[in-house]
Parts: sequence; structure tokens; C-alpha cells
Amino acid sequence: MSQNTPIVQAFERLQQTFQLGKTRTYAWRKSQLEALQRLLTENEQAFCNALAEDLGKSQSEAFTTEIGFLLSDIKHTKKHLKQWMKPVRVSTPIVAQPGRSFIQPEPLGTVLIIGAWNYPVQLSLAPYIAALAAGNCALLKPSELSPASSALMASLVPRYLDGDAISVIEGGKEEAAELLTLPFDHIFYTGGDRVGKIVMQAAANHLTPVTLELGGKSPCIIDSETDLAVSARRVVWGKWTNAGQTCIAPDYLLVERSVTREFLLLLEQEIARQFGTQPLTSKDYGRIVNRTHFDRLRGYLQQQNVVMGGQVDESSLRIAPTVVLNPDIDSPVMQEEIFGPVMPLLEVSSVQEAFDFVKRRPKPLAAYLFSHRQSVQQQIVGEVSAGSICINDVMMFMANPELPFGGTGFSGMGRYHGKFGFDTFSHHKSVMKRSFWFDVAIRYAPSSARKRYLLKKLL
Repeated sequence: MSQNTPIVQAFERLQQTFQLGKTRTYAWRKSQLEALQRLLTENEQAFCNALAEDLGKSQSEAFTTEIGFLLSDIKHTKKHLKQWMKPVRVSTPIVAQPGRSFIQPEPLGTVLIIGAWNYPVQLSLAPYIAALAAGNCALLKPSELSPASSALMASLVPRYLDGDAISVIEGGKEEAAELLTLPFDHIFYTGGDRVGKIVMQAAANHLTPVTLELGGKSPCIIDSETDLAVSARRVVWGKWTNAGQTCIAPDYLLVERSVTREFLLLLEQEIARQFGTQPLTSKDYGRIVNRTHFDRLRGYLQQQNVVMGGQVDESSLRIAPTVVLNPDIDSPVMQEEIFGPVMPLLEVSSVQEAFDFVKRRPKPLAAYLFSHRQSVQQQIVGEVSAGSICINDVMMFMANPELPFGGTGFSGMGRYHGKFGFDTFSHHKSVMKRSFWFDVAIRYAPSSARKRYLLKKLL
């Protein structure tokens, strides 16, 4: 840290604040959570406007998936924080008696949070909530691809929260690269695997632990024995919310061949019900974040059997909800995370074939199954490895703060939400406290056969 840049100055200020110990108290943590709560409620319309500018989100979608989600997270955290902070008593073995043992959560120190552009407010501030609750100083780097949301957070956070302990740094690759040279106590990154590898490599220089919330191709299996109408309704909601730019959206469908035709018809009807017959002009349908991603997504449609949608509007960067039938599994649409409104549908002869297909591929962030059959439901839980499993719905596990959220394998590492976020940003310190009385001599030299005999009995 030889160069005294604004980023280094911000980092050193946070480090100095942490050393003072002010962030460790329950009162400080609660006050920061309440300040963040006020920030969101008093500026709800400003956030909705920023999200509309960045991603074309409707006001309802902006509140439900971003502002409301965060307010619910804060409420849950405030309710349980005092309990989470308490030491946890554990048993003490006889060899260490008389004594008592406990685990004391303590903050890690100064942490870096790198947000994502697709849910730029939620995916920046939800880790912030966890970091503050755990008593850390935190530096936030919002995504430059959602500039309106980034600028709003940079403006509001210093006005509401403790500027000595919390900072927001805007910028692009250069700023991110400089941040990654600093010895943070934890790095929390949400985004793609390519940058995730860069973050992990940089963190290794300081042996900094990381949480990587990545993505992958989340499968959605449609059993012939299911409620096809409700399944279609929920798939349409989950896939085309935020124009498909959701890391846990169903990435592709695996549908039993016997119901493919009926399911396609139901999908088409449900898209019309939720977004109208002209979804490109729907106020409830978002747009692609920028031209680069728009061109990438449009490229997926080349030489594909588009059976639904496919319309584009270059001026507004919108692509209609689109389904491609039975694409080549080696084509880009089946090899890359789509992160947009294009849905491949692959026909399978059985649910078992679908399970086999999923298990041969990298572990996804989420996996979905629609089925009435208990045996099939048990099978996906027992056989499919994924960050989260959701049966007979999509994405709704995010609404439960008692469930951890995070990936496995290629879809990431680490977890958060609720207490799991508190734990991620805490060190769980082992403490043993012993008495001076009853100081048995068997562990001290000189050794003897009698002492060894007693030790074998005690250990």
C-alpha cells in the first residue's frame, strides 16, 4: 500500500476504525441496520427509478426483488442479532475439568463486497447487511454496469451510515483491480466464474478467505406426472423475471416427451397472461443490461429451432421470452450460462434420463423439479448436487431467511442470508476457561506407568 490513493485511504480508514472496537457492540450494529432500513424506505422511489434506468424494471419488480427483499432481511437480522452474538456453550471433556468451553462469534475485520449488475441493489446490500450485523467494517464496490444504482448507493450510504466504518467505491476494472491488491479480511464476490477466478487468485496473495456467489446452468425438470398449468405459470415467472437476468433462474428445461406439446402450449398462454401478446412493450418486462449482452443473447438464436418468441427490439435492448426446442447440447446455448430470456427445452424419455443429464454436468446454483411423485422428489434431493433444490416451484427458497444461499463446485463457494450471512462474516473463536483448583498431576513430567494408565482412561 505504498500509493496513497483514495481507495487506499478508504481502506486504511476502515482498518483504523475497526481497531478502535466501535463496530463490535450490539448498539452500533443495530444502529447501522436501522440506518440502512431508513435509507431504503426513505429513498424507495429513487431506487425504483434507478433500477428502471439500469434494467427497465417495473416498480413492482424493483420493490419485490430488491427493496422489499432487503427490508425483510434487515427485519429478520434485527430480530435475531442479539441471540446470534451470544457465545455458544459447548461441553468440556473430563480431562479438562473443572472448566467450561464456549464459541464466541467475533467480526473478521475489514471486508470487501463486490456487487453484481443484475440485481444491483439487492446483491450489493444483502451482503452488507450480513457484514454489518457481524460487526465488520465494510467497503462496497457496486457494479459499473448498473451505473444509476451504483451512483445512488454511493450518494446515499455516506449520508445514512457510519462513514468511518463503511465506504462505497465506484468504478470499473481499474478500481476493482486496485481493491484486490489490498489485504482485506474477507472478500465477498457475486458475478461470473471468469472474474470469480481472478478474485480468488488475488485473494490468495494475502490468504484472504472468499465467498464466491457465481451461477451456472440451473436445470428445470418437468415430470409428466405434475400439474402442468401451475408448473408453466411458475416457470414463466421464474425464467422471465428481470428478462431472465437472474443467476437462479431456470436455465433450461428437461421435459418428458409425452407432455412436451401440451407444456409448450401452456408456456405460450402463460407468457401472454403475464406479459401480454406483445411482451416487448410490456411495462412488466425488463430489458437487457447493455448492447454487449444483447448481442450475446441474440447470437444464441442462430441456427436454432425457435418455437416461441424470438422477437427483438434493438432500440430498447429487449428480447421477447423465447423458447428453442432440442438444441444441440454442444451449442453455445447449452454450454454457457444464458443469463437472459432464452429458454432451451430438451425432450427426454423419462425423468431418470433428465437426472442422468444433470449429473453429468457441472453442479448448478439451483435445480428445479416439478412432479407429483414422492419417489422422484426424493430422488432429486438424494442424487442431484446443487446449491439449492426447489421442488414444484422456482426461486422461492430465496424468500426463506432460514435457508442458506450459495453455490457448490463450479457455481461458487460459501453461503449467506440470515444467520448464515452472519456466520460467513464472523470468526467463531474457541474459548476454554479453567479453574486453578484440582490441578491433577498426571499430565506433567515425570511420566510413570500409573500416569499413562490414568491418561488412557481419561482421553
